[in-house]
Amino acid sequence: MTILKPPSNETALLKPAPAFEARDIVKHFDGVHALNGAHLSVQPGEIHALLGENGAGKSTLIKIATGLYSPNSGTLHRNGETVEFANVRVANRAGVVALYQELSIVPTISVAENILLGEQIPNRAGLVQWKTLRHRAKERLDSLHQKIPVGRLAGELSPVQQTMVAVARALAADARVLILDEPTASLTDTEIRDLFMVLRSLRDQGVAIVYVSHRLEEVFELCDRLTIMRNGETIVTKRVADSTINEVISTMVGRSTGELYPDRGTATTTVALTVQNLHGHRVKDITFTAYAGEVLGIGGLAGSGRSELLRILSGAQKHRSGEITVDGSALPNSPGVARTLDAGVALVPEERRSQGVILSASIQDNIALANISAVSSLGLVSGGQIATIAKRGMEELQIKARSPRQHVGELSGGNQQKVVLAKMLARKPKVLLMDEPTRGIDVGTKAEIYRLIRQLTAEGTAVIAVSSELPELIGMSDRILIMHEGKISGEVAAEGADDELLLSYCYGKPE
Repeated sequence: MTILKPPSNETALLKPAPAFEARDIVKHFDGVHALNGAHLSVQPGEIHALLGENGAGKSTLIKIATGLYSPNSGTLHRNGETVEFANVRVANRAGVVALYQELSIVPTISVAENILLGEQIPNRAGLVQWKTLRHRAKERLDSLHQKIPVGRLAGELSPVQQTMVAVARALAADARVLILDEPTASLTDTEIRDLFMVLRSLRDQGVAIVYVSHRLEEVFELCDRLTIMRNGETIVTKRVADSTINEVISTMVGRSTGELYPDRGTATTTVALTVQNLHGHRVKDITFTAYAGEVLGIGGLAGSGRSELLRILSGAQKHRSGEITVDGSALPNSPGVARTLDAGVALVPEERRSQGVILSASIQDNIALANISAVSSLGLVSGGQIATIAKRGMEELQIKARSPRQHVGELSGGNQQKVVLAKMLARKPKVLLMDEPTRGIDVGTKAEIYRLIRQLTAEGTAVIAVSSELPELIGMSDRILIMHEGKISGEVAAEGADDELLLSYCYGKPE
């Protein structure tokens, strides 16, 4: 950490200096501004929400705050002193640590080793003092009131336990400014409550926490203040208690919230897909019909069989018995993904980063890989055809990127989701399966996804979408199937449905 100058503002004598502050940050890539005068100020003992649509500049600001990027202009301040972070290690030594949605946990080493990874390991004559190492790791977990065995392999832990280990590692590095990027994306409601308890405890210990999330209900439950970014600029900072969710959404998207969901009315009576007496590992005796132009929503609690059902329908998982018919033609038993795709059924998976895209490949290569027959002839791949199909997909889905050659891993979460959609939509599917289509993306991009879904159904595509969010199920669907313990426990028309009715089916409402 390089200290340039002490604070000069006399008001700093009247109140504590911010634990961390970014002032007038400008950052551009290839002439395109990612940040344009952005600022963020976080106090000690505060949980501060950083909000904005995908592409608003949140990730870039975090990377500058933690030394991954250097700003083109602007300054960073730690406890009132101007600092420069040459890299992540320098930022960590200054007590600024970020934990990302994809945790950097090493699954093949112990919890204790993960917690002290990167720190000076206790040793004597070059030999690791394992007892001391485990004791230090346990102290960090005890401070978080966590009873995780320090000798256990990190890869065997639950998602929330891995998050706790990552927090413990940050504390081992003496983090006083902790930045959390979508920490609850893969957690259950119970695990989220456990995490919130730990974060409140850290706040009480004077840690400054920056909380990045698209789940606004969490923000209003947990956070003290919020900062909203839009188009690389900071729009407002205010107390959470002085705002509402609708106000936050309007500020994020720069317009009135209006109707988030497009009008229904695209469903037809033409059968697109039928499922008869389907049995899998968890799903049992599933029978239903999906119609062209319809959005068929599927809900249920975690473990109810929702995702397994979509995997079976897409050919990604074998089923034990039952029949699947697409556009009047029965699929063979467990046909596999390629044959199911050729039949006109495409899946947009829940885990887009690990299953939906190749992060190290370009946008155009990702789209081309799912459409080889469309971009090749006589075994030769056409670069011109790849460029054409990629350009069309980027324009139709409004993917924000420097060019079709940009790596998908460099895009925001919402734009990564659009790439997954682009590669599947290029196949012009008859049935589009979507597992948690808006997971981890902002309100504005959600509205775009809903609009796109209705555009597809208007063209005759049947969309079958799984969602954990009951308001989303009601808003985007025509009909809703609810699953409980592998079976369909209820079917309702989306129009006029309410959360209470759907939740009763989620818990297996008796006939």
